[in-house]
Amino acid sequence: MTYRLFPIDWERVPLSRVADVQTGLALGKEAKVDPMRLPYLRVANVQDGFLDLSEIKEVVIERSQVSRYSLRPGDVLMTEGGDFDKLGRGYIWHNEIPNCLHQNHIFVVRPHSELLPYFLAALTSSDYGRAYFQSCSKKSTNLASINSSQLKAFPVPLPSIREQEAITSVLSVWDRGIRQLTDLITAKLRLKQWLTQELLTGTLRLDTPWKVRPASTRPEDSLGVGLSATAIEVERGLNQKSYDEGIPMLGRCPVGWRPTRLREVLSIAERPVKLDPDQTYRLVTAKRYRAGIVPREDLRGHQIKTPTQFETKAGDFLISRRQIVHGACGLVPRTLDGAIVSNEYSCVRTSDAIDSSFFEYLTHTKYLQRTFYQSSVGVTVEKMIFRIDQWLKYEVHLPPLEEQRRIVELLSAIDLEIVLLDRLQKALTEQKKGLMQKLLTGEVRLRSSQFG
Repeated sequence: MTYRLFPIDWERVPLSRVADVQTGLALGKEAKVDPMRLPYLRVANVQDGFLDLSEIKEVVIERSQVSRYSLRPGDVLMTEGGDFDKLGRGYIWHNEIPNCLHQNHIFVVRPHSELLPYFLAALTSSDYGRAYFQSCSKKSTNLASINSSQLKAFPVPLPSIREQEAITSVLSVWDRGIRQLTDLITAKLRLKQWLTQELLTGTLRLDTPWKVRPASTRPEDSLGVGLSATAIEVERGLNQKSYDEGIPMLGRCPVGWRPTRLREVLSIAERPVKLDPDQTYRLVTAKRYRAGIVPREDLRGHQIKTPTQFETKAGDFLISRRQIVHGACGLVPRTLDGAIVSNEYSCVRTSDAIDSSFFEYLTHTKYLQRTFYQSSVGVTVEKMIFRIDQWLKYEVHLPPLEEQRRIVELLSAIDLEIVLLDRLQKALTEQKKGLMQKLLTGEVRLRSSQFG
């Protein structure tokens, strides 16, 4: 690793001189004397800049060993390894769970008085920290790990405690903003999940009329191809299983709605393409969890291995025949008009009786997810093949076209807000990373009056 020059008044010392490094509890050992059950942290709980405490497991340990592996407020948690880009990730423990332990794949770093926990956590996750860990880690395919000796040798650039306080105070402003956006996005996603189920089953009705814009407000149409609200939902782990094997059961048809077979409002579309060896084609794919249709790659005709290809049009609804049980389907956006797919996909068009965006939202309901599963055959989930002829026999409850568009208007507005909030959060995160790089290396110094 090549070290940059730090300010002359910043001493650089090994981590072991300014902090204690504690290894964790090895699982699988039987507790024979005075056993007790306590919660413990796994690698999955320690993320880059935050802790994911949504699922906490317990371990049986001898009472005499508890203090050795217990976490204390102010401990900096760091993972031993994992994906190559996650070395050095971690965050600060604030005693969120009393009497919590940590397993042996998580290091606990307990700073002394001259080193602030937040300063250390920021330093190890900065470009400087990650460059060190990547330079000395043990590597395998896509994975890397560090040991306690390498962690203890980590060279810490050490400004005065007052300057550390000033630096962490500035960075914490970005942290608060990013955390507030994270919480807001999560709340919006949960609201959308609830509204989708309530509105598309008629449990909640939009009786108050308002002007519905004819132009689509779907994020991918308004902002260009990018991360959809559903993809953000998947990214944040708010989805459970990707498939629902339950029996499709329609409730009572809401007043003013009408029972309709899918085959009455959907038609199969097939547009065979004769591949030109020298022409470039855009291939697309359907993401799981109903996260939409996205580009896969651009290839010349002679590079495409499967000769049977079909053209898609904006507004087509694509269904991956081998992945639909996992929710691989979606509406083709305008930006991907003319792309091609293989015969592994089924393609349908909506009639004038159903709004295409309304139908896409309808596929997010548990009922439609179950129809996809029950219309697929195979010995295991991963080998199931979709039978569109069976699926088109299912019935749905359709509101009048005007009410469909009201529902689309509301849900797409929430989608657009989620996408914009996500972009803002990512922009703030990038700003913070740039600021960290300058403050934590002394490239930019805060005014001396701020830290004495």
